[in-house]
Amino acid sequence: MWWPRLLLAALAVTAALGLAGCGFQPLYGTTAGGSRLGAVMAGVDVTPIPGRVGQRLRNELIFENTGGGAAAPATYKLDIVIRESLINELVQISGNAKGEVYQLDATFRLISRDGRVVLEGKATSRASFERFQTIFSNVRAQVDAENRAARTVADTIRTRIAAYISQQA
Repeated sequence: MWWPRLLLAALAVTAALGLAGCGFQPLYGTTAGGSRLGAVMAGVDVTPIPGRVGQRLRNELIFENTGGGAAAPATYKLDIVIRESLINELVQISGNAKGEVYQLDATFRLISRDGRVVLEGKATSRASFERFQTIFSNVRAQVDAENRAARTVADTIRTRIAAYISQQA
């Protein structure tokens, strides 16, 4: 009964050899040039973004890029412009909304050291929250929705930048 194991091992080796040349590359491994992606991402300088949500988005990006450590010397600059909006939903006959959706739209540009725009894109996130009778509860629910949206947009932007940088030399 040794032949099923031999057949399984042969299939595993064949699959491994077949995937070796397919061009698959892990996103957070090394770049096409051989640098560690994490080290290159730590060199992305995120410019200040106005407003509380802008600051939250910037902080999320900086933390994700550096892992909470010190930033590397800037190799790229990231400019972000955000637009916020609130959408009422579940509007009652009285005109009061039982819920709202906070939408965060971000337009970003990744600029290389020599001033060229190397990547442009947009990221959007929506976070819903319920409306209550008390003002504090409404404010807190909206702030939580804003934080969730900022985190989602930061993840989207970081992933797109990482995908671009991982293909560079």
